[in-house]
Amino acid sequence: MIGRGLVALLLTNFFNTVAYIGLITFAGDQVFRITGRELDLGLLALCAFVPIFFLAPAGGTTADRFDKRIVYGIASTVMLVVAVTLVFVVSADPQTPAPFFALIAVYGGARSFAAPAGRTLPIDLAPPEILQRVIALKAVAFQAGIIVGPVLAGFAAVIDPSLPYVISAGALVIAIALLVAVPEPTTARLEGGKGFRGAFADAVEGLRYIRTNRIVLAAIGLDLFAVLLGGATALLPAIAEKRLGVGEVGLGWLRAADGIGATAMSLTLSVWAIKRRVGKILLSTVAVFGVATIVLGFTTSYAVAFGAIVVLSAADAVSVFIRSTLVPLATPEEMRGRVIAVENVFIGGSNELGALESGVAAQFFGLVGAVVTGGIGTLAVVATWWKVFPRLRDVDRFEDVRVPT
Repeated sequence: MIGRGLVALLLTNFFNTVAYIGLITFAGDQVFRITGRELDLGLLALCAFVPIFFLAPAGGTTADRFDKRIVYGIASTVMLVVAVTLVFVVSADPQTPAPFFALIAVYGGARSFAAPAGRTLPIDLAPPEILQRVIALKAVAFQAGIIVGPVLAGFAAVIDPSLPYVISAGALVIAIALLVAVPEPTTARLEGGKGFRGAFADAVEGLRYIRTNRIVLAAIGLDLFAVLLGGATALLPAIAEKRLGVGEVGLGWLRAADGIGATAMSLTLSVWAIKRRVGKILLSTVAVFGVATIVLGFTTSYAVAFGAIVVLSAADAVSVFIRSTLVPLATPEEMRGRVIAVENVFIGGSNELGALESGVAAQFFGLVGAVVTGGIGTLAVVATWWKVFPRLRDVDRFEDVRVPT
């Protein structure tokens, strides 16, 4: 039985996702309309990544040392300030992308603290017997936000280009209010050195643990390189306009297709849990992600593009579910915040750096070349991991990797 506190937390994650996906999708759309350059879509993603890279050690240590609900709430409040500021920026009809770059950088800094707190809270609060179900429902909440956020923002943008950010701000207000109903976790908190040196030492300890645990290292590395090479969704504003010939509503639905496939798969996983051959399923679904990315790159049909995004997102949902279960189970609870923070640099960074790579590649090699070669690269990563990391490939059950408490 999932208690009201966990339900409130899952809803908090949903509204935070609605806010972020709607905001970043139409910040990218407006940047592309100002400059007409795919490269600027990559630069926008880079602005989101740089703060994560530098602040993740502090974010992970903060999550391990303090009440995660408060950390999550303060970070969400900073995101709310960014969303409100973007309302005024867009209303002033900017002629340069600079304000978007700066504000997305601030948003990325806030996410550096929100991510380790928000991702570890469900693990801390869920009883062991329902942990897999809670992780699956957490994925459902996240993917439902990916559907609702861009669709709402897409219709809103047709009415007024500033409305997507009004919706983001409203979603964040709800998310912050819901945190009041989340109980304080009883898990152990980190003790130790204070200040920057303490945070840096804690981050190094998290890195050391990841390096020495081959299963955690392989799971994080697989997602890092696969998404880094296959990050085509950042190019959706350009794909929608140049390849498919659709406007804001069409773009919103394309971005929502990412959530539709993932939500359907996450709901399936919440009912029919993966019980055996975990490692082989993980690698196989990442391969499916690569194939669907190649299809997206070649097609000029809106229906085929929509279907390809649904398939690649469903495959990604399986890999995310497996990684999100493996990594916490294979990590001591007093280190989870630091390990998740380091993971967030690599995984969150892979999304942003993958977007940068796609933007740069599209600028020089065209949209088709950028997306298709990214999908081929993902398949190469899967083949390499199958050979180099047999311990990950041969994981049979989740319980096989659990660290005793």
